[in-house]
Amino acid sequence: MKLITAYIKPEKLSPVKKALFDAKVFKMSVTNALGCGEQHGYKESYRGVGIEVDLLKKVRLEIAINEEYLEATIAAIIAGAKTGEVGDGKIFVTDLSECIRIRTGDRGKEAIG
Repeated sequence: MKLITAYIKPEKLSPVKKALFDAKVFKMSVTNALGCGEQHGYKESYRGVGIEVDLLKKVRLEIAINEEYLEATIAAIIAGAKTGEVGDGKIFVTDLSECIRIRTGDRGKEAIG
């Protein structure tokens, strides 16, 4: 079992969801996030005062999957989120030691579905 955590541009959420659905990955959690990487933010002016915006809006996806869906899930996220520009995002893959479905008490692969 793996936990995929991906940070993507907010405007890429719909294409990523479509690519995931096409790859038969339907379960995910989505959270709004702020962060920075190589983009380093930008500067703008508001009412004549300079403002440095160094935390940019991102969307965080969390997807718990069984091993057989790992590569298809990663490929779907990349296909939906990639623009080729700095700031496309990151994907983190971590081992998931346990998963328990509260409703039934199922554990492991059965709980993820």
